[in-house]
Amino acid sequence: MKCVQQSDVGQPAKVLHFVERSKPVPAYGEVLVKMLASPINPSDMMFVQGIYGSKPQLPQTPGFEGVGIVEASGGGLKGKLFVGKRVAVLNKAAGNWAEYAVVPASQVIPLSKQLSVEQAATFFVNPATAWIMTQEVLQVAKGDYLLQTAAASSLGKMVVRLGQTLGFETINVVRNEHSAAALRQAGTKHVVIFDPTSFSNEAQSTLSLTEQVRSIVGDAAIKHAIDPVGGATAAAILPLLAQDGRMLLFGTLSDEPLSFAPRTLMASQSSIEGFWLGNFMNNKNLLFKLRLVRRITKLILSGVLATEIDAAFPLEQIADAVNHAATSGRKGKTLLKIADA
Repeated sequence: MKCVQQSDVGQPAKVLHFVERSKPVPAYGEVLVKMLASPINPSDMMFVQGIYGSKPQLPQTPGFEGVGIVEASGGGLKGKLFVGKRVAVLNKAAGNWAEYAVVPASQVIPLSKQLSVEQAATFFVNPATAWIMTQEVLQVAKGDYLLQTAAASSLGKMVVRLGQTLGFETINVVRNEHSAAALRQAGTKHVVIFDPTSFSNEAQSTLSLTEQVRSIVGDAAIKHAIDPVGGATAAAILPLLAQDGRMLLFGTLSDEPLSFAPRTLMASQSSIEGFWLGNFMNNKNLLFKLRLVRRITKLILSGVLATEIDAAFPLEQIADAVNHAATSGRKGKTLLKIADA
């Protein structure tokens, strides 16, 4: 079968290669999935570079997310029920950038035929994260403020649209005017430009963000925040949290530690929590997952949680694909188109 194989840890375009190897065989409790498409997410790129939460077991085929058709079961009731169905493939061990992937039956979820291959391939990492963080974990209510960083990302735009649909207000932090203009053009109400590297010290940085945000919300409480950046950006958000406020950290884009005075949390009794979609889903039963899929499917079909696809590449062009995925200014996801539906 055709697949992408990682030979070393490093720059994706240099360590990823198109190869052919034998088709895998599912063990008991596993299913064999004929892959149709898989996106190139930031988590995939970080995995290849060796800076993700889990490390590649070389030689390794990357790819955490995707869509495919279950071709065979290695045994077990759940696997047999999925044979012939189109499913989202949540591959915890990676391996979706291939013609075939073998995963535990618990890591595939049937999807509606109404979804295009592109939307099915990108079903979980962004749409599910946007919904789960805001509604299942933080439980942001109508009228509440939610502050988010990296707001011009695909996930950030989903959170904006989700707020517009459900009635909560988003305060959207971006690093430059280009990103801010794109959000405003899309109808985003509250946009803040903030880059901590442009300030000479931490106090100035925090003050700048505080002044901008307070000019929007006044004395209103900010109970919720989500941040995929970390470092100085996340640290500058903490003083803005209201009494018992909560911030979810769900990424490490800055690759810098979080540095802040303990009194920042003590005074407001606010909290910082980590969020990892895979861990959250592992603790949920099939009924919860099926209900979640139905809800997210409706929101994707309505456009609220839909993913914009910027470009698609075959496996043979993996170097071009990852280079494109790393390009700034893209208008959507880069997809690996593996087979026709």
